[in-house]
Amino acid sequence: MNTYGECLKVTIFGESHGPGIGVVVDGLPAGERIDLEEVRVQMRRRAPGSTELGTPRKETDEPLILSGLYHNQTTGSPVAAVFQNSNTRSSDYQPEIPRPSHADYTAQVKFGGHMDLRGGGPFSGRLTACMVFAGALCRQILERRGVRLEANVVQVGKAKGKELSFEMKREILESRAAGDSVGSVLECVVTGVPAGVGGLMFGGMESRIASLLYAIPGVKGVEFGLGFGFAEKHGSEANDSFKMEKGKVTCRTNNAGGINGGITNGMPLVVRMAMRPTASIAMEQQTVDLRTMEDTTLRTHGRHDPCLAVRAIPVMEAALAISVLDAMLESAAYQSI
Repeated sequence: MNTYGECLKVTIFGESHGPGIGVVVDGLPAGERIDLEEVRVQMRRRAPGSTELGTPRKETDEPLILSGLYHNQTTGSPVAAVFQNSNTRSSDYQPEIPRPSHADYTAQVKFGGHMDLRGGGPFSGRLTACMVFAGALCRQILERRGVRLEANVVQVGKAKGKELSFEMKREILESRAAGDSVGSVLECVVTGVPAGVGGLMFGGMESRIASLLYAIPGVKGVEFGLGFGFAEKHGSEANDSFKMEKGKVTCRTNNAGGINGGITNGMPLVVRMAMRPTASIAMEQQTVDLRTMEDTTLRTHGRHDPCLAVRAIPVMEAALAISVLDAMLESAAYQSI
């Protein structure tokens, strides 16, 4: 399924080297003001060709909005937007020789060889432009209600920090020079979400957020608060004790990352996602030829990010904005802020 959400439905479509890609956002409240220049700011943060640390492929990522906005306000009908693909080099791809760790092989098996896999097709990071557009709309609605989102790169390879550092950039550039790629970890903090947002089991905030983050190509791990760090703690260390502060219930620590039982507790949401090294590398790799069913080797051509982290920052923020607004719309939180 290419649709996410309960109250807010986000549907993404298209292929990397097709005529274009697009998104439909259904369920946005009517009368919400949308600053289209701010939407373009978010699109430029993700756009290819915008940094020396990413792919040289260039796309304008200028949305053609077909419906749902009138006089820069939401109308209550679905917001639909498309993005033209203009800077493609389809000759760089041979779907019959699957690239290791890509969807080339699995998609051929699943869809009987009918899938358009040029540039990764519908599995390409190109489609995250649609997620950023949808998130940019949600972000503006949330910010007017005091909800803020900020993501940062906190690890590239073995280099760690609170934001993209010189050491992290060096890891990326050295990997590119070697014809290789490198993995990364991003962290997003969301403040201003009131207590009581979320639900039971599959409707819990962790379930909602993780399901959307895992739709981002290359994401292989998601954790909240201490995440896997809980495994080495005792309950006496890990529990977030409650206290009263200015007449409100709050926590002394935030090890749980702002969520208890799938429901927000009023503390900042703290979410991290681990991204695999970009699967497309210039080094020779072993694979198979699906025409002859024999082993062969492959050097991946094309223009690829040596590290997914930098351009994934606005994508992660967009995913959190969509998830949080969707959850708030089904509770009293949206109306009460």
